[in-house]
Amino acid sequence: MASSVWQKSSYSAANDTCVEVRTVNGLVELRESDTGDIIVRTTPTKFAKFLQGIKAGEFDHHA
Repeated sequence: MASSVWQKSSYSAANDTCVEVRTVNGLVELRESDTGDIIVRTTPTKFAKFLQGIKAGEFDHHA
C-alpha cells in the first residue's frame, strides 16, 4: 500500500460509514468515513500485527 488516497474497506460495499486507510510519509492512517477529522496513525508493522489480531479473533470480546 503506497498511496495517499483514502481506500474504503471492502466490507463496507456501498455503505457510507466505513473504515478507510491510506499511507502517508511511511505511516498508515485510519479513519471512520463519517468522522473524517479523527485520524489514527501507526507504523506498517504495528498495523500488520493489528490486522493479524483481528483475523485471529483477538478483539471479538469487544464487539
